[in-house]
Amino acid sequence: MPEGLLPDQAGAFVLPQTYPRSHRLRCRSEFTACYEGGKRCHTEHFILFVLPGGVEGYSRTGIAVSRKVGNAVVRNRIKRLLREFFRLHAACLPQGADVVAVAKRQAGDRQLDYARLEAELMPVVGRLARRFSVTGSGERPLDAGA
Repeated sequence: MPEGLLPDQAGAFVLPQTYPRSHRLRCRSEFTACYEGGKRCHTEHFILFVLPGGVEGYSRTGIAVSRKVGNAVVRNRIKRLLREFFRLHAACLPQGADVVAVAKRQAGDRQLDYARLEAELMPVVGRLARRFSVTGSGERPLDAGA
């Protein structure tokens, strides 16, 4: 069985429908470490903080949405969209790094749906994955193109 995939009733392999706790940042100290020591990437609606050198083998993600973004309904919707993005694109994230997504005030706009969020974050995630190698050191491997 391929790693990370679960068999469904028909025998095909599907992605798990949950995002395990081990793949999430949960403590304030973990978020603070990302804010203080991580690299920043800005998009129209989000700021991504990436701190290499987390848990080896997979990335951990955190989400921060302040009350400036909107009311509870809006904030929870943004968090659901970001969790779904991180769950579906976990393989694209830099391995061994901690990633925190902070929503900007404009993220509460009505026109932000999953398709727009994905189109906005995929180029950034691709750049981050190339920038932070699998080793988690933040440096490119020696054999990378010169």
